[in-house]
Amino acid sequence: MLDIFVRDIIGTPSILIGIFVFIGLLLLKQPLTNILTGTIKTIMGFILLGAGAGIISGTLTIFNQMFTQAFGLQGVVTNTDAMGALTNEKYSTAAFILIFGMAVNLLIAKFTRFKYIYLTGHLTMYMSGMLAMIFSGVTPWLAVVIGAIILGAYMAIGPALIQKNTVLITDSDDFAIGHSGTVSYLLASKLGGLIGNKSKSTEDINVPKGLSFLRDSSIAISLTMTLLFVIVGFFAGPAYIETELSSGQFFVVFSLIQGITFAAGVYVVLAGVRMALTEIVPAFQGIADKVIVGAKPALDCPVVFPFAPNAVIIGFISSFLAGLLGMLLLSFSTLPVIVPGMTPHFFTGATAAIYGNSTGGRRGAVTGAVINGLIISILPAVFMAVVGGLSHNMTFGDPDFTVIGLFSELIAKLLN
Repeated sequence: MLDIFVRDIIGTPSILIGIFVFIGLLLLKQPLTNILTGTIKTIMGFILLGAGAGIISGTLTIFNQMFTQAFGLQGVVTNTDAMGALTNEKYSTAAFILIFGMAVNLLIAKFTRFKYIYLTGHLTMYMSGMLAMIFSGVTPWLAVVIGAIILGAYMAIGPALIQKNTVLITDSDDFAIGHSGTVSYLLASKLGGLIGNKSKSTEDINVPKGLSFLRDSSIAISLTMTLLFVIVGFFAGPAYIETELSSGQFFVVFSLIQGITFAAGVYVVLAGVRMALTEIVPAFQGIADKVIVGAKPALDCPVVFPFAPNAVIIGFISSFLAGLLGMLLLSFSTLPVIVPGMTPHFFTGATAAIYGNSTGGRRGAVTGAVINGLIISILPAVFMAVVGGLSHNMTFGDPDFTVIGLFSELIAKLLN
């Protein structure tokens, strides 16, 4: 019975998080129907997360085969959603790091001036998986303690580092940004103020309505990944693809399907995360509201998109182009070659441009996004070389993950 409890309950993240939500809703004195609904949806969300990760992994495996055939290089794609899902599935300590990390966030918010409650739960979930992977060689209880402290400190301090500029963007101090691009947003804000002119805003530019579709991340990811598949397919050779990978299907059609399948995988992952977080966040926030006076919610980066929609498009394109430059530079090094991942370039690139625009206008927006594009190309390569990971063709992409990951790896080596 004890083996079943440890292996099948504690060792299954979806069940463990479901229990956490069950207890949280119970403490909030929710009706029984709400408690059961919340618990089941949380577990279902985690199952969707794993299914989406499997879809993404399958398309990336094919892309890596094409890339290797085309250029003789081992290409690595950055996708934090997929890596977070995989690490949460593999390492049971991730769920404990997540839960206790949330508790550390609450304690810091309660007793220090960093009164921010990090509510972008999917990123804390993914980071707990990364920390579980990095500390997997450490005694489990110690891995949970150290991982939770690192995660909780990041959740409270990260939003504070960019709050001054968040207020500048939103004209409000009612909420903060809790997102894994803090490093890029901070640099974008600083550099924008040094080299730009905030009076010349990106929002004064008339963007063609024909480009507005790029604001839909699913469409942007589908189109860009399809384009990447087709371009790499040309270099790999239609004959190779049609004989080795597509079972005779025309390579352009095959590339189209793979590109959209990748985006579908990301969509499924995010749908699963949203379903789980719809229940996790109230269970967590309801308790927090009762015990922490003056706390501010730290929310996902898209909440600032409406304040500078032109910067969103400029940031995505600028970051992606910088990612292509980073890929070229890495091809001449001994580090892994990072193929631009659409998810990090869209979300962190767009947001970095918004922060750069807040202090430096158009030049600040472009500079911030370009710096972000280089960061999420170079640092993941260093991360892969130093930390490694679950997959030889995929790694974490967001700036904060690589910075926190490299710092955590240093601690892990000191403990081993």
